[in-house]
Amino acid sequence: MHRFLIVIEKADRNYSAYSPDLPGCIATGATREEAEKNMYQAIEMHIKGMQEDGLPIPESTSFAEYVAIQ
Repeated sequence: MHRFLIVIEKADRNYSAYSPDLPGCIATGATREEAEKNMYQAIEMHIKGMQEDGLPIPESTSFAEYVAIQ
């Protein structure tokens, strides 16, 4: 099983998502939930394509943390 961090950002009229560990793998959606769902599907397709091309699946090295500033 592979796990990948995804980042979801609010754009002007929608949301966009990407994974720092999978360059070029992106998705959008009208809502945050839709962008997350679309990103899940995009990652599945991206990984399947890598497997079909005989490429290694990268290990996730990204993490996220919120920093609180007072």
